[in-house]
Amino acid sequence: MTDALPLGVSAIVLAAGGGTRMRSSRPKPLHFVCGRPMVMHIIHAIAPLNPQRTVVVVGVGADQVTRKVNEQAPDSAKVVFVEQVEQHGTGHAAIVGLTGFPETEPGVDLDDTSTVIIVPGDTPLLRTETLELLVATHTSAGNAATLLAAEMDDPFGYGRIIRAKDGRVLRIVEERDASAEERRITEVSVGMYAFRRNVLGPALRHLKPDNSQAEYYLTDVIGVLGGMGHRVGAHVVADAGETQGVNDRWQLALAERELRARTNKQWLLNGVTMLDPRQTFIDVTVQLGRDVTLFPGTMLQGDTIIGDGSEIGPDTRLVDCVVGNDVRVENSVAREASIGDGAHVGPYASLSPGAAVIAGAVTGAFYTGPAD
Repeated sequence: MTDALPLGVSAIVLAAGGGTRMRSSRPKPLHFVCGRPMVMHIIHAIAPLNPQRTVVVVGVGADQVTRKVNEQAPDSAKVVFVEQVEQHGTGHAAIVGLTGFPETEPGVDLDDTSTVIIVPGDTPLLRTETLELLVATHTSAGNAATLLAAEMDDPFGYGRIIRAKDGRVLRIVEERDASAEERRITEVSVGMYAFRRNVLGPALRHLKPDNSQAEYYLTDVIGVLGGMGHRVGAHVVADAGETQGVNDRWQLALAERELRARTNKQWLLNGVTMLDPRQTFIDVTVQLGRDVTLFPGTMLQGDTIIGDGSEIGPDTRLVDCVVGNDVRVENSVAREASIGDGAHVGPYASLSPGAAVIAGAVTGAFYTGPAD
């Protein structure tokens, strides 16, 4: 669908928060889901849109986040960084994000009608297709802003969408500021938006911290634009689950489970056999050949590559390994090792970094070194 997208799409990724509920010294955006930091899942989802630039707003652990993203971001994402030194809400983060664009003053180019999408950096389940549909809905309707919406049986904690009778979005009211009647609304904003560039900066400058948190809410931009007479729309996501944010370790585990199920399904539909997908763990960075068979308890992590026809497991963990064709690895562990075509490793082998099992070798049980 990306071929049909209009030119001039840019992105702002909000990744400045510390994530206190994670109870971790690691910056929240760098917590892993299926082998990739959360923020990298967002950047990889954005990259197929061919953005003119992807501005990542960093804050807590800025140096760590910047270094990791620079190491792993695809070139097509065109990533630049800006730092939000003090966190004063999502609206303030968006203002900081706009400083990563060519103009130093947000919204200075009033002729710029390109699209800016804003997404949080803690939603690792977000799909590229959803962003494509958001942008397509935004541009085809000629909206000043289009928010991503979801219907939720339990909308607690989410900003409720207030619409006019004709369906236009009037404003978003946050849970803590909503009336009892507004809290009964089940259509919510999930914190992802598409804006016309030339209206975003001026609207952000109208924000005021007139709320219970004394913060600048990005959600308030919707009401500001409506008050200016601009049209604001919404695209309702088909699967609300993919917009779920990660705020603690429990939500991190739920995201891991969902993304692992997606990953396993993709491989199953592309010629890989898994005797029990629920007990098979594959990072999104792993590459698998045709007719690979994975037995229960298999964990494939990092940049592991498995050749055609190989059988891995049961109870085997391979990290950053290169495995040839028609290989058998049973009840074993290996890290940064290579295994040649037709080799048989294990059971209960342990390959250390740099170990190389030559083609056709049989290590036998309890092997602990390279077969050369």
